[in-house]
This record gives sequence, C-alpha cells and structure tokens, in this order.
Amino acid sequence: MTDIWIHGLTQNNLKHVSFTIPKEKITVFTGVSGSGKSSIVFDTIAAESQRQMNATYPAYIRSRLPKYPKPAVEKIEHLTASVVVDQSPLGGNARSTVGTISGLYSSLRLLFSRIGKPYVGTASYFSFNDPNGMCKTCSGLGRVTKINIEAIIDFNKSWNEGCLKDSLYLPGSWYWKQYAKSGLFDLDKPIKDYTQEEYNLLLYGSRDGKSQPENSKVTGIYHKYEKTLLNRDISDKSKHTKEKSQHFIVEEACDACHGNRLNEVSLNCKILGYSIAEMCNMELTQLRHVLSQIAEPTVQILIQNLIAGLDRMITIGLSYLHLNRTTPTLSGGEAQRLKLVRYMGSSLSGLTYIFDEPSTGMHPRDVYRMNNLLKQLRDKGNTVLVVEHDKDVISIADHIIDVGPFAGKNGGEIVFTGSYQELLKADTLTAKALRQAMPIKKKTRQPTGSLPIRGARLHNLKGIDVDIPLGIMTVVTGVAGSGKSTLISQVLAKEYEKEVVMIDQGPITVTNRSTPASYLGFFDEIRKQIAKESRKPEGLFSFNSIGACPVCSGKGVIVTELAFMDPIVTECESCNGVRYNQEALRCTYKGKNIVELLNLTVLEALSVFNDNSKIKNKLKVMEQVGLAYLTLGQPLSTLSGGERQRLKLAKHLRKKSGIMIMDEPTTGLHMSDIQKILKLFDTIVSQGNTLIVIEHNLDVIKQADWIIDIGPDGGKNGGEVVFSGTPTEMIAEAKTLTADSLRTSCL
Repeated sequence: MTDIWIHGLTQNNLKHVSFTIPKEKITVFTGVSGSGKSSIVFDTIAAESQRQMNATYPAYIRSRLPKYPKPAVEKIEHLTASVVVDQSPLGGNARSTVGTISGLYSSLRLLFSRIGKPYVGTASYFSFNDPNGMCKTCSGLGRVTKINIEAIIDFNKSWNEGCLKDSLYLPGSWYWKQYAKSGLFDLDKPIKDYTQEEYNLLLYGSRDGKSQPENSKVTGIYHKYEKTLLNRDISDKSKHTKEKSQHFIVEEACDACHGNRLNEVSLNCKILGYSIAEMCNMELTQLRHVLSQIAEPTVQILIQNLIAGLDRMITIGLSYLHLNRTTPTLSGGEAQRLKLVRYMGSSLSGLTYIFDEPSTGMHPRDVYRMNNLLKQLRDKGNTVLVVEHDKDVISIADHIIDVGPFAGKNGGEIVFTGSYQELLKADTLTAKALRQAMPIKKKTRQPTGSLPIRGARLHNLKGIDVDIPLGIMTVVTGVAGSGKSTLISQVLAKEYEKEVVMIDQGPITVTNRSTPASYLGFFDEIRKQIAKESRKPEGLFSFNSIGACPVCSGKGVIVTELAFMDPIVTECESCNGVRYNQEALRCTYKGKNIVELLNLTVLEALSVFNDNSKIKNKLKVMEQVGLAYLTLGQPLSTLSGGERQRLKLAKHLRKKSGIMIMDEPTTGLHMSDIQKILKLFDTIVSQGNTLIVIEHNLDVIKQADWIIDIGPDGGKNGGEVVFSGTPTEMIAEAKTLTADSLRTSCL
C-alpha cells in the first residue's frame, strides 16, 4: 500500500517539512497548540484533497461549492478522497433532531409508510418538515409561542394603579389614555375582580372573546401584543421591542399535536400499538427492543438497518437519547459522538477520515468507546488521521507525528515520527508530558461560604440540592449528558447572573479583519499612540477606515470573480498585502510603522509598549495564558481551537469578578499547556475569586479544591449529585465513573 507522501510543506508556520503517512492506519498528530498540526492536517491534506475533488465537477457546480486555496507545498502524492469531522457545532435549528442528523428518522418513516396501520401514504406523510405530515398549527415544530398574559398584567392592580407592566402603559401615558378614555373599563377596579365578560373585553376587545371589538379604536391587550411581538419579523423589531419579547412571550407545547409535530392522521398510524412520534420519544434501548419484535417479513432488511444504526449509537454511549431530541440541546460530547456515528454505517472504503480532537467534551469512559469506532473505521480499509491531545487517543495510534518543538514561529517542524512506545522514550514536549503524572492535590483550600441551589429540575436534573463553595476552585464532573452544564451554565449562572462571569464553549466570532489586538480591545490604544506621535488622525491607522489601501480597500488581496469559474485571489500589488496606504506606512511609533507594530509577537510588544499600562496589561494576560508567541495582528481565523479558547480566557481574566465559570477550558490544549492553565487558576483563586470549572480532564480534576460529580450516567440516568468532596476523598470513597477513571490515572 503506497503511503501519502508530502514534500516541501511551508503552509503557515511550517518550515519546509517532508513526511509520509501510512494508509489504512490510525495516524495521530500531536504537539502544542499553534505548533502547526492543523496546518498539516486541515490546511494541507484536507484542503488539497477536497480542492482536487471539487475540480472534477463542472464549473457551474464548482461555483456553488466551498472554495479551498492551494496549500503552500511542493508536492503531494497518493492522496485519497477525505471526510472531515471537525469541532464545529452540529448547529441546526428546532427542526434538526437526533433522528434527522443520524438518518434513522428517514428509515423509520419508510417503515411506517410500508406496514403502519391504517395506511396513510408515502414516507413524506410522516415527516414534520413536509406539508403532508406536519401539524398545521405549529408547522411541525411541536411548540408554539404565545403571549404570556401573567407577565404583562398585574392582576392585583387597576388601570389607575398601572395594571400593565409595560412602561408604555404607565398611568397618564398616551397608550394608557386610549384604554382609560374608551369608556369600556372601570379604572379603579383591580383586574382580579373583573367578570369573565370584562376580562374578555380587556384581552380580546369583545365581551365573548370572539366577536368584533366593541370599540374599533381599542384593540384587546392580547391581540395588541400578538400583533407587535408575534406577527412581526424579528429584524423589524426595535431593541426595546426585542427586550419586551423576552419577557412577554412564552413557548409552550402545541395544543393540537401535544409536541409531537405531526398531524392527527399521521399520528393515528401505528405499528405494534405505537405511533411514529411515540417511537421517536423512546430511549434508544427501548426503541431497539420494540423494533426487534416486528416480524413482518417484507421489512426485515429495513429493520436490520435500523437496529444496526441504533446499536452504533448505544455502543458509543448515547443509549439514553431519543430520536426526537433537538440537536441544539446536545452537549459538546454528545454532538461529537453523533457526528462520529454518522460515518460508521458507510459502506465506502479507501477514504481518509480526518478528525479534529474527537475526544472534546468526552468523559474518559466515553473516549474508550470512541477509540473503538476509530479502529472500526481503520479496519474497513480507511486511513484515519486524528489531531489530538488526549493520552488515551494517542495511545491507540499506529503511527504518531509530533509537531513542534514549540508554537508559532518556534514551531512548524516534525520533531518525532514513530509508534506510541517510541514516543514515550523521545525528548519532545509531548513525550515529557506523557511521562509526567499530575499528583493529587492533598492540601485543599477551605471555602469562605457557599452558593445554594435548591430543587434544580431543568432538563434531566432531578430536583437536586447542592452547595457551590465560595473562594476555592470547584470542578464539576460527570459523563457527557449527565447534567453538568445544565446545573452550572444554566441554573447557577441564571440564578446568580449579576455576580457571574461565564466563559463557555461558544466559538469566537471572527472575520478576516479580526486580530488578537482588536479582540482584546487594545488595537485602539495602539492607533492612538501612533497617531499622537505622528500628529495624524487615528483613522489613518485602521485598514477599515481612511488608512486602507485604496486599491484593495484594506483587504490585502484582489478578488477577481469569473462568473461560474473559481474566483482568482491575488495579493494586492499596491500595498503588498499589508492593507495600509503609503501615508499610514510613513508614520511610526518608536521607529516602527503600524504594520511592523502588528507583526510584533506578544513578548516583543511587551518591551515596545512597556510604558503604556493599557496595552501592557492586556499583553501580560496573553502571556499568562500561554499566547506569548502570537503576533498582535494575526487573523483570528488562522488560530487553532486551543488558541481561540485561551484568547477568550484572556479577555475575561482582568475583569473584576467574584465568581468565574469556565466550561471545559482545556479544550484544544496540549498536556504541557494544561499545567500553565492550572497555575493561572491558582492565581485567580488566590486573588479571592471563586472558580467553577466544568471539566473532563483528569489533571484538572486532581488539582481541584472540591469536586461535584453529576451522574451516575447520562440522560434520564443522570441528573443527580453522586459525589461531593475533595480529590483524595473521591479516590478513597466514591463509587462513580469519574472516580474509577481518576483511580486508574493514579496507577
């Protein structure tokens, strides 16, 4: 089998590297965040594979496909078609469910169209996205938005006392007068004392709630808000109206279909006494049991395919899900595994599957299950490439390529190739981190108080009571789907929202104009300083303003559109890609023009701006989170997932906050970087702050002052506090999945 052969690769920070990748093997790429792993795997192998595949299509189709630039490489040979499974969220909307994403709902619809009784029609009649099948009341969403009258009307007050909670209807206001002077209402009578006829008059404008309004100038309160809040496109709403929408609108299950999304005819069609909606609301293990009882010979192949798909999801630990679960409600770990499962049923072979940190958001128990799926893909005759930091994933590799030695300008080299056992003996940062075991924290801090949570019942939480300690570092653990994020990111964060700073897993919104300096808010100060020294307007030093190159408008490149052909992108010859005009480039600060200032690394910039506290403080925070090698003007779109995570952390670090919540802050971080982050956590808590970390990483769990473990498993089998205590107490006493993993890591 001919290997994939790459020669002379200089993409991004890579330093003319050459290497081979064995086919039909699992190759794991390791190295610190920013070392060049993603430049090899995604910007080169994946991009070139997909670029060449797209080139086989006619020009008309190519114009509608994603564009992949040709990587900076001398030669690539023996590439195969690639499938990329990245860290991007599953996304989707209220119509995107576990069933639609996995493809199992399509098979279930086909099953009901074949043997469901009474016969309804083709598979489209069981689709909540098709007019034939959807509930007409909710358009197949299963939920409807309604005006929340209780939030609008204070039933204990009269019109003269201000019974409407909307500031537009304060007594004496223009809107208030429309109702007060209509002659329809007793202005001194509390709403709670209204008769049914008077109440109908207030809400609907007529005494029976159905007839034409009794006063054409006065719309019933319900109809009034229905028109302004519900029957208007959200883009047309003012900021004030959007804020009111959040308080005055409530979402409820549809009365017509009771949340089942389908019309009555489709819901009346059943197999073994179950409608398709009832099957979609079953946990996957129960659904498998029901399907296995169907003996109809004409659909046995369809049943086998359905059961095989369910088995794959059950095997990877998603047995507690149901097909009707909407994808936006899935945790990061659940979404990652669901993406994996989508490819497991494929009959294609000879492909290259590329995974970007597939262990993200997974409990150590689930990483083991995911590893088995990676092996299955390889054993089908596919090449599996994985960018990963997790030791358990690295350990199953047939071949390892370690990139380094460090990050940014100090990375971009292949520092090791070989097996896992050979890597353990090597002298790279990855090898050293693999050999080093993080000790259990023995001397834990004592809390200064607590944040009580009582009777939490959101999603799968089972009315739990828990006290979150103050003044220490608490790590909240548990398998994906157990309820960790629900408890902390939703219940706790909402209950104490004025006191909490939340750093979640949400991506940084970036454009090709976003940089670390602009994201952290000190680019304005840099422009201010150079403008002050050169006595020019600040706008001259922005490539989004008067400082932009007049030829490329500050983009640095010229894009020539060619109708149905691929556009041609060339570097702007006027500014040589630096985006600024000549007048801006002639001005300097301490001998450096704006482009040279933006090309400084954080370490270099610290000496240049050492007398400016506004800039210096931001640079110090970047250094603290391990981003000293980044340049101030590097486009954020070129940063790795781990670098973006730390940049987000840097944005919040200097804020005055008593309580900080971090949702999986080690995402995308190399093992050696985790030690730096732990030192940072120690500093945060030492300054008197409370730190709450939702995390799977065992090194972080070992260094906690207090652990709250949620479980015992995921979904309906989770939602309980199964352990609270110190790391040493967890190892000694706890009988949980997290405790088992922690004990194993200490062996």
